[in-house]
Amino acid sequence: MQTDSSFTFVLFGGTGDLSMRKILPALYEAHRAGMLAASGKIVAVARHEEDRAGYLQWVNEHVKAHVAKSGIDENAWASFIDRIEYVKLDLGKAEDFVKLRDALQDQSGTRVFYLATGPSLFVPICHALASVGLNENARIVLEKPLGYDLRSSNAINDAVGEIFAEEQIYRIDHYLGKEPVQNLLALRFGNALFEPLWRREWVESIQITIAEELGVEARGDFYDNTGALRDMVQNHLLQLLSIVAMEPPHSMDSDSVRDEKLRVLRALKPIDPRDISKVAVRGQYHAGVIRGTSVPAYATEHGVKTDSATETFVALKVEIENWRWAGVPFFLRTGKRLADRVAEIVVNFRAVPHSALGASALRAGANRLVIRLQPNETIRLYCLAKKPGEGMNLSSVHLDLAFDQFFKEGQMEAYQRLLLDVINGRLALFVRRDEQEAAWKWVEPILNEWAASGKPKPYAAGTWGPAAASAMLAQHGTCWLEEEN
Repeated sequence: MQTDSSFTFVLFGGTGDLSMRKILPALYEAHRAGMLAASGKIVAVARHEEDRAGYLQWVNEHVKAHVAKSGIDENAWASFIDRIEYVKLDLGKAEDFVKLRDALQDQSGTRVFYLATGPSLFVPICHALASVGLNENARIVLEKPLGYDLRSSNAINDAVGEIFAEEQIYRIDHYLGKEPVQNLLALRFGNALFEPLWRREWVESIQITIAEELGVEARGDFYDNTGALRDMVQNHLLQLLSIVAMEPPHSMDSDSVRDEKLRVLRALKPIDPRDISKVAVRGQYHAGVIRGTSVPAYATEHGVKTDSATETFVALKVEIENWRWAGVPFFLRTGKRLADRVAEIVVNFRAVPHSALGASALRAGANRLVIRLQPNETIRLYCLAKKPGEGMNLSSVHLDLAFDQFFKEGQMEAYQRLLLDVINGRLALFVRRDEQEAAWKWVEPILNEWAASGKPKPYAAGTWGPAAASAMLAQHGTCWLEEEN
């Protein structure tokens, strides 16, 4: 389906890594699929001394490698390149924004300003746009991290909010655009089968994991001042938790969905600083081996302080204080240099109250739902079935929703979906300011306690993190999914 109307997509940080790896490949895929209005234009903005031809050569060299598995259609690529313009812009020069305004004068339709820059530039860019009248009939996309804590996040939101109305601001979290997350909503709210079970009476525990094999790569300076709690928990993990735990919205319009997510975030049980050691584990990777390759310790990575106390791993036990989820533990986990690259949600249902079929029917996790977000996107329902042969011997089997096998259409990448939503003015999959504030308020006691305490627990690269993360689950009679398997 084509976008509703003409647009101009202005990409600040147009030569940056995010633009090359995610944003321009996503726009190309939308273009190739016929989802962009023919009159839509892309204007890349950066400080590099390039003309349009030089920038397009840069795009050819750096974007094609990141296009999806289907590869490049050269005809589609040529017509996509025709959409792109380039404007050299120095944020410190007001006259450069006049030049940008002049470059956009002949463009019709909605203007989208995508800030693929560091958060320190968000406010200066917004003020400069307003100074030349470019904040009217416009939408602005803000990448994470939006601030360092609640105070700095509010400062950015206050400043941006003076220039753009809340309905113009799109705070992007790409995990919300992933196909399995969308299918989780469909599964819950489109089928009578799961809704009666989606509550404390039938759910034993829920795990949400985002694990990476990669280290900090070239982001050592950034990451050492951020850490896993700010980089992943405050946004991605809490957003996924709110999607899993939310009440059914009365419709799928933007505020109905976000109102329900907000209620979950506000219902998170506050963490008493005295209890943080019991419900929160932080770790930092040391040297180890991943898939046969030796990798260095975090403290020796480029840009990282040798005595750094920054966490590269976080595991949390979270509780939601409402009628649906009271008493059900949610275990959140994220880390770098772990044993595998995986993002998944695991819903462990309670065992049957009595079994005439033997002890296997009473074991925890006999019935579970696993929503895999990456690397392959699937939803798998585990249950028990009789093994062939004599006797009533039960074995775990699973039912798969493998999207690539069932649906002929190719799956839409998260950034592609979210960029189309921005262009078409759909806010449901973007984070509202009050959601962001609620998330920061909940994580701040942990941030403050860790800032005042000792170093993170060490774990070897290529493992699943500190042993304390497994011990935390063991106290509740459960384990992480990979430990059971």
